[in-house]
Amino acid sequence: MGTKDKRVDAYIAKSGDFAQPILKHLRQVVHKACPEAEETIKWGMPSFTYHGILCIMASFKAHCAFVIWKFERMPDKFKALTQIERTAMGHLGRITSKKDLPSDKLLTSLLKEAMKLNAAGVKSAPKPKAAKEKLVVPDYMLAALRRNKKALVTFEAFSESHKREYVEWIIEAKTAATRERRLETTIEWLTEGKARNWKYVRK
Repeated sequence: MGTKDKRVDAYIAKSGDFAQPILKHLRQVVHKACPEAEETIKWGMPSFTYHGILCIMASFKAHCAFVIWKFERMPDKFKALTQIERTAMGHLGRITSKKDLPSDKLLTSLLKEAMKLNAAGVKSAPKPKAAKEKLVVPDYMLAALRRNKKALVTFEAFSESHKREYVEWIIEAKTAATRERRLETTIEWLTEGKARNWKYVRK
């Protein structure tokens, strides 16, 4: 049999009036779908475990959220059941009242599938790595570099991270005067073969 955690009772009691019936209902559905589920608190939110994390619920200032931990590993037929715009954390959208919840039958089917995945030892889908924005060197900086061949050679030989440090330092200047000073310093340091944070490099 599963277990209940008094900390979850306290979490629900401290939640907003609108949130309490939502959280109580979600809790009830989870335990009915998975009698072996055990409650705990993870990341400050009520969580249910069954061979690993099964699902998490949370309340915020104006809405609640429900996360099915292995949702991304579910077959498309289960994902298609929700058809909810992802405007908040979780897989059921922004839940502001019990009316926003899907049917108990749908919730149960999603939880049962998540239970199968957990019992089979299926791992969560890896989080996609955020793609870095392409580094764009401002025209005025390129022009200054081209006027000083040594600085240009140093800059071009640097890794993208070192280049980005200089570019961001210059473009983040709040005034034109500050930008010009930083640009002059950049050219000076590059001429000397220095990285932007050369002062902090251990010798």
